[in-house]
This record gives sequence, structure tokens and C-alpha cells, in this order.
Amino acid sequence: MSRTVNGEALFARREKEVLRKMLHRVADFSGVRVIAFCLMDNHFHVLVEVNSTTLVSDTELMRRYRVLYPDSTKYETASADILEAKLRQGGQEAEAIRVRLLARMGDVSAFMKTLKQRFSTWFNKAHDRFGPLWSDRFKSVLVEGDGNVLQTMAAYIDLNPVRARIVGDPKDYRFCSYAEAVAGKRRAVDALKFLTAGLSPTTDQEALAAYRCALFGKGAAAKTGKAHLTRAEAVRVLQEEQGSLPWHVLLRCRIRYFSEGIALGSQEFVASQAQRWQQARQGKHGPRARSIQAEDGTGLTVLKGSRGQLFE
Repeated sequence: MSRTVNGEALFARREKEVLRKMLHRVADFSGVRVIAFCLMDNHFHVLVEVNSTTLVSDTELMRRYRVLYPDSTKYETASADILEAKLRQGGQEAEAIRVRLLARMGDVSAFMKTLKQRFSTWFNKAHDRFGPLWSDRFKSVLVEGDGNVLQTMAAYIDLNPVRARIVGDPKDYRFCSYAEAVAGKRRAVDALKFLTAGLSPTTDQEALAAYRCALFGKGAAAKTGKAHLTRAEAVRVLQEEQGSLPWHVLLRCRIRYFSEGIALGSQEFVASQAQRWQQARQGKHGPRARSIQAEDGTGLTVLKGSRGQLFE
């Protein structure tokens, strides 16, 4: 967990969107797996699995390096090309590059340092400010890697917006891992399958249902001075719905998360809208389309991408 200087509420929607994207990019670069996260107005929580292996090929090293620069400048592209050429040449200089890059991978402190520094640079530039953004070094705790302890920690993180009285259900808070999973983000769904492995779910929907049951079971415990999930709501989710979200609710969450009102319909319709969007803006790359599969086997396609440019 890390908090802003003086605990100031500095992060609005735009800032959280940028931090969310950076979180996943830096995690990819660092070789850590994001299990759960939540971004609040003045702090963020993240639960990660750290892979300490040092067996990383040169090809993978360069892939990770380029992940940090998705919209690289000519200088950044040239720097990456030079690094790659030196790795191919081998020798002491190549080994020094490997050591330098690997020192930033497989380590939670290096992961947090990279994330916080990169976001601070963006934030200060975007807001024409200077000086520290974060109050102090991040706080961390080592969590047992399976079972109830891991689920409890993930639930605590996902329930932050409920305790803060921002939403009544974490699925409605865009900037947490559970909402990403409900929206169908592959990495978030895989993280839920990892969290619920001991509960024996086999499909994505079973993993979502199992975690939602755990979430509401733990979230119904009252906290002094904090909002919490009500017992009636927990009973409804656990007994009546058995953790499964109705399709119309799931569809609403996914449309809100992925499209934000760009286009929704059949694959052919969305493809035609994407082409029109690209031609109107004379861009090389149009917005991305994503399929949403219903329980009855029918599918919809949503178009995303226009709002994402606001947050780069």
C-alpha cells in the first residue's frame, strides 16, 4: 500500500486510469503477477505474486523493456534497438545490461519503485507541479500463497470502495481488480481462478461466482466506523444468486468498462463503425473490438479505444 503526501485526495478518474495502466505495464516488466488491486483517491493497494526466477532470455528481456514504452519516442525506440544489438553481440557489456535489467525484476521493492517513480513523473508533468507525490516508502506484508489468507487479503483490497462508501458493490468500482474480472479482463479472471483454486472452480464463471461468495461473506462483517456489505445483501448473493451475477448485470458492467458508449452490436456492425471511426480521423490504427459472450451462447461485440486516448 502507498499513500499520497499528506494523504491528499489527488487522484480523480484520469489519474486512476493512468495508474491502472502503468500498474499492469510495470508488473509485466518486473515479472510479477497482479492478484488484486484497488486505486483510491489518495492511496492504492496491490497484491502481487513475485516470481524470483532469474532465467530470462534476451528476447524476453527486450520484450519487457519495450512494455514500459508503449508509445515510445524516436529516442526511446533507438535506445531499445541499441540495447538489443549489444545483447546480440555478447561480451561483458551485454552481461552488464542483463544484470542491470534483471536487478529490476522479480523483486517487489524494485516493482514499487519503478511504478511510483514513473507515475510521479507523469503526474507532476500533467499537473505542472514538482516535488514528492508519495508520503513515504510503501507498506508491505508477506502473505501466504494459498488458501483463506490470500482470499481474505484480496477481498480486503477489493472492498476498499465499499468501506469508503463510494459504491455498494465492488463490481461497480472500475479501479479495482474484481471489477476488471467482471468486465472480462483475461488477466483479472485468471487471478480470480488462482485465488479460488482451493474452492475447485473449473470455468471462468465458476471462479467469478466462487470469489463473489468469498467477497460478500467476508465483506458482511461489520467494521467500526466503516461502511460494509449488509447481511441481507450477503445472504442474497450467497444463497439466492450463489455468487453468480445475472447476465443483464454482467453485460452492463462489461459495456461500461470496455466501451463507455462507443459502439455495441454484432461483429459486423462494430467492424463497420471502427472503419468509419478510423477513416474520419485518418489514423493508422482504429479502436479495438472485444467480444462479450452471453450465457445462452449468443455474443455481442463492443468497440473501445476512444476514451483510452485521454489517459495516455
